[in-house]
Amino acid sequence: MSRWLTLPERHPGRTLTGIGVLFAIAFGASLIYLPKPDGRIVLGDALHHYVQLRSIVFDRDLHFQNEYVRLYGLRGTEGGVEWVYEQTATGHVRNLMPVGPGLVWAPAFLLVTASVWVASLFGASYPLDGYGRLFQATAGFSGIAAATAGSWLAYLAAARLFDRRAAIWATLTVWLSSSAVYYSVISPSYSHATSMFAVGAFWAVWILTLERQHAMRYAAIGLLAGFAALVRWQDSVLLIVPAADALWRLGSDGTRTTLARIGACVAGALLGFLPQMAVWMVLYGTPLAIPQGGGFMKWGQPALVSVLFSDNHGLISWTPVVALALVGLVPLTRRHPLAGLAAVLFFGISWYVNAAVLDWWAGEAFGARRFVSCFPVFVLGLAAVMDRARLGSAAAAGVAAAFTMHTLLLLVQYQAFMHGLRDVVPYPRGVAGLWLARFHAPFDLLAWWIAR
Repeated sequence: MSRWLTLPERHPGRTLTGIGVLFAIAFGASLIYLPKPDGRIVLGDALHHYVQLRSIVFDRDLHFQNEYVRLYGLRGTEGGVEWVYEQTATGHVRNLMPVGPGLVWAPAFLLVTASVWVASLFGASYPLDGYGRLFQATAGFSGIAAATAGSWLAYLAAARLFDRRAAIWATLTVWLSSSAVYYSVISPSYSHATSMFAVGAFWAVWILTLERQHAMRYAAIGLLAGFAALVRWQDSVLLIVPAADALWRLGSDGTRTTLARIGACVAGALLGFLPQMAVWMVLYGTPLAIPQGGGFMKWGQPALVSVLFSDNHGLISWTPVVALALVGLVPLTRRHPLAGLAAVLFFGISWYVNAAVLDWWAGEAFGARRFVSCFPVFVLGLAAVMDRARLGSAAAAGVAAAFTMHTLLLLVQYQAFMHGLRDVVPYPRGVAGLWLARFHAPFDLLAWWIAR
């Protein structure tokens, strides 16, 4: 038994990869046995990322009207889709989503494209048009791969600061008991899975290279921050981390060196964000834009308390493991002051930005999905708690199992409701719906199944 408990500690990479493979199998099975009525795989926000990739590869342009009409199955302007037929100042259809996820999906998408093309040479009749389910599935499988890689990178960052036991169990606990699990297997084509990879790469490289204080290192860190912002624009706040790093050494290294480091970081960030600026230039005629409009952000009225504690997708109320991770920022800062300061600054600014969004609850989400960008910070915080408590393998596994089961029960309840069983289980709102219903939801579902 003890050998199984220590397996993640002895083989962290294999453990995380194994979970990613299981997620991929589960996602693939859902595409076969639980297909959507209209056959689509990319839905919601994911569709807007997807049309950018499909248009660039097949049409070699950024005119998305044909993609929207085809994927939505439009026959006119009914149903609130007038915007599909409205043009921007440059004669394009607007797109509210960043281009980064599509770029991350591109390798798998191009591989499927090449495979379908080769198959067509031998008589296969699968449409080579970028719309089929094979093409759309690449977004989901790429998202699962990105989330898995992101968990590994978060582990590497934590393992540099704490022992392997605390690092791997913290990674597993946060991955499987926060909103990250939903966007790693249920909706991996949303940008949050790709964001796990992008921010994970940033934090891993930053922490692993802390002793290298040359300008090229800051340029590389800035490039990774720009890439993360390319995936989710809000993650541009990552730049506070290298800024704090440079200013931390201001007294010893001097103003000139500090400014050079910050300048190199900004240059790298601009280079990383260049593809988005190019897309905005084509769509809107300007390299910087807020496609949702100025009213999208309520900077003077942030819902700071609600975004954390509301039953309407609050971060802590839906995924309480985060509360323990945030407590861990205190011992993290005491043991590793610079890393702790950077983590606190990044989370604090992310908290304000997410609270200032017009729909701070993030629409129909599993928990506070916009905080998935803080995944590595939560891993660092929880690792600090586990390290401070000196948990053994059994205790760490118990913590992981308890939080994971608590979240998975909610996930079952949420999915059942969202798939139409609204008379069987309630939506997670209110004390009863959010905190109690998850525990009897499996029995309610079993009784419903037996009575059918």
